[in-house]
Amino acid sequence: MYIKQISVFLENRCGRLAEATKILKEYNINISAMSIAETTDYGVLRLIVNKPNEACQALRHNGFTVKETDIIAIMIDDAPGGLYAILNTLEKASVSVEYIYAFAGKRCDEDKALTAFKVEDNDKAIAALQKAGITVAKTQEIYNI
Repeated sequence: MYIKQISVFLENRCGRLAEATKILKEYNINISAMSIAETTDYGVLRLIVNKPNEACQALRHNGFTVKETDIIAIMIDDAPGGLYAILNTLEKASVSVEYIYAFAGKRCDEDKALTAFKVEDNDKAIAALQKAGITVAKTQEIYNI
């Protein structure tokens, strides 16, 4: 149920983001979700891709610093209060959320929004969510998007 997230560290200079995405294109790697955060000197590009191991190898081979992190993907009701239900469940289970980002227009179900969550304890979060009847996406479902 864990999803491999790739974090790519990018210098803040023109064209560096394009270089990273060009490499993924050349290796036929599809981006399903992404987030970018930046500081004055560098940015962190977080990616969910269909072939995470190949993406890491390709980026490293081309001089990028890459880190892999296990995260979870959650199906959220696409309605008012949908995100609150997830966050409330995690809070009751004493699981802290480090960050969240959504998949770009991707859904496995018409009534749900697919969202990536980095939490402090994946196993505890998954157990609490499943107990509450919330769908945690399966690894292969995400990589097949």
